[in-house]
Amino acid sequence: MKKHVVITIGCECGAGGPVIGKMIADSLGIEYFDRDFIDQVVEQAGVSKDVIQKANEAKAVKGRGPGIGDFLGARYEDLTERIIYVQFEVIKKLAEKSSCVIIGRCADYILKDRDDVLNIFVYAPDDDRIEAVMKDHKFNRKQAQAYIEHRDHMLHSRYKYMTGTYRGDRHNRHMLIDSSVLGWRGTAQFIESLIRQRFGDI
Repeated sequence: MKKHVVITIGCECGAGGPVIGKMIADSLGIEYFDRDFIDQVVEQAGVSKDVIQKANEAKAVKGRGPGIGDFLGARYEDLTERIIYVQFEVIKKLAEKSSCVIIGRCADYILKDRDDVLNIFVYAPDDDRIEAVMKDHKFNRKQAQAYIEHRDHMLHSRYKYMTGTYRGDRHNRHMLIDSSVLGWRGTAQFIESLIRQRFGDI
């Protein structure tokens, strides 16, 4: 019988995580859920797009409790906790429903107590990330650098706020991999080989 598996992929901006994750999902014939999909499900659950966007673009994070007002501003204080709860529940349900690849959204932390999960973090040298963003968004080098800095700050802040720890911490992942070594497709194939060794028939 095929096994139920969940692959979470966290990544640096421009390192290819979503593309690599889609390659893995397509190769294994399992579901693929990226950040946009999860945000859409959260919105369908009654959280407005405006509030989700403010949560995703948080600039100052000082932790939960008294510092929560610095995250979204006082008017969003209660809704922030609602976003966290809804996102956590959405990811848990997606993981329970079928084998899948989940990109970002603290999925590694949310699913940390499951034994059918493999947590991957994809990174790459700055020059490779800049080139990828320039190509993907038609940016010049300066624009790409600014975009990466913004995205890195946003995602690191969000992860720290949600989990109390850091995105690239090796203790949170089963594998950290530099996608520039094998290229994006080669990285996807390498991760897939690990998945098959870990879980067998998917």
